[in-house]
Order: sequence, then structure tokens, then C-alpha cells
Amino acid sequence: MRLLLHLAARAGEVVSIDELLTRVWSGVIVTPDSVYQAVTSLRRSLGDDPRQPAYIATVPRLGYRMVAAVSRWDDRAPMQARISPSLTGTRRDVPDISLPTLGSSGRSSAVIGAVAALILLLVAGYWVYGNFATGRYAHADASVSVSPQSIGVLPFLDLTTQEMNEEYFADGMTEELIDHMSRILGVRVPGPTSSFYYKGKQLPVADIARNLGVAYLLDGSVRKSAATFRVATRLIRARDGYVVWSETYDRPLGDILTIQKDIAAQMTTSLRASIDGLSSEALPNTAR
Repeated sequence: MRLLLHLAARAGEVVSIDELLTRVWSGVIVTPDSVYQAVTSLRRSLGDDPRQPAYIATVPRLGYRMVAAVSRWDDRAPMQARISPSLTGTRRDVPDISLPTLGSSGRSSAVIGAVAALILLLVAGYWVYGNFATGRYAHADASVSVSPQSIGVLPFLDLTTQEMNEEYFADGMTEELIDHMSRILGVRVPGPTSSFYYKGKQLPVADIARNLGVAYLLDGSVRKSAATFRVATRLIRARDGYVVWSETYDRPLGDILTIQKDIAAQMTTSLRASIDGLSSEALPNTAR
């Protein structure tokens, strides 16, 4: 609820991951993955689709934005749908998120509000307890067990040899891969906002993995030569920095979205075939 209220108070504005960590999780040491998990839970509760958001939109490498219209609610007037521009610039029907005020119903409204506040408090308490119980809150002085089936996808590098202008393709490849890998049952994958936080940062593998709460990191690079795109990727074991799996994918130049989707699907299939070996650290090393 605190996350929802903070985004609603800044409706239409991009709210950074650092601001959310400071304002919503004030006084609690958490990783950026906690923000992603909370946003995912909030979207699920609202019935929101991250691909076509009606409430909360992800702004890659920047944060989140409340795209629904926000206004104060009057209990004498029905809630109405409003038109709000999406991130793509098109217009679509989105719900109106209203902040409650005490209307003319007086005492009965106050009682209803008190009951609603109590329910929200109980739900928030249960949510916070669940996060602590499952180890989502990473305290600096506590050792939280990390699932061996947890992978953080780092932003892919643009290694094109000429103008170095394929960064947009590398970023899209990263997001597509995160989306595909998050569908593997039993595998924990931090979201794009958490991953892009480390773009351009020179940090030890162990530190990044600890901050993301994962056992493995997947990084990669994009290169273009003549009429061919080459995407190389590798899986790194966080505790010692060794590469335990790698693959290379070559695709002829064509529709960018199709190439990204095809490579991400093939890469995920390869990882899925070896996912049971993560705990035993027995991933194969192959190339295509």
C-alpha cells in the first residue's frame, strides 16, 4: 500500500528505484529485487498487464510510472474511466485511481474507513512478514540462503566494431531474455529495473549477485558484422566467478524484435534443459 500511495502521489512522473528504496522501504535494508517483487505483487492485485499497463508502467533503466489518472474520490460520484497516454504515446482507457476523502456520509464513512484501514494494515503486515520469512529482505548482518536456481541477467554489452550503435538492440535483448527466463518454473529472476541498475557499473561478480540475491549471473554481448548479428552469453557462478555455461547465437540481419525473441527463446530452452543441474553445478558448455 505504501508503494501504491507513493506512485499515486507522483502520478505521471517517473519514480526511480533509488527513490522507492528510500521512501517506501525507509529504515529497512533491501535489495532492488524487493521493489520488483512488490511491483509484481501490486500489478497482480490490480490485474495489470506489464506489457500493456493500465496502472504501473516500467520505464527501462529509470524506474516506474503511474499511468492511471489519479484524483481525490468523492463517495457521492461514481468512479469513471479516464483517458491517459501510455508510454508509447497512444491513448487508451485506463482506470481512475482515487484517493479517499471523508464525504457527506459522516460517521458511517468514518467507520467504513477505519475497517478498511485495519484490513489494509493486516494485509501489509502479512506481506512484510512473508517477505522476511522468505528472505526477500537482505539485512547486511544476516546470512540469507540463496536458491541455487536463481539467476540475475546483467545488461548485455554492445561490442559492435564500428559505430557502437547497437546499444538499443543489446538492451532489448536483455529485457527479452529476462521475460523468457522468468517463465521457467522454480527459477527466480530479478526484473529489468534491478538488472539495468548495474549497467555500466564496474563491480565484482560476488557483490552484484549478493545484492540481487542470486546464485548465478548471466551476461552477454552483441556484435554485428556485415549481415550477421552475433549474441554471445555466459553463465557465471557467483561464489567463485567461474563460467559454467556459454553459448553463441548467429542470426542474419532482419526484424530486430524477431531476432531478439528467437534468440531469447532458444537460450531459455537450453537453460531449461539444464536447470536441474544448477544445484549440482553441472551445466553443459555448448555453442551454436
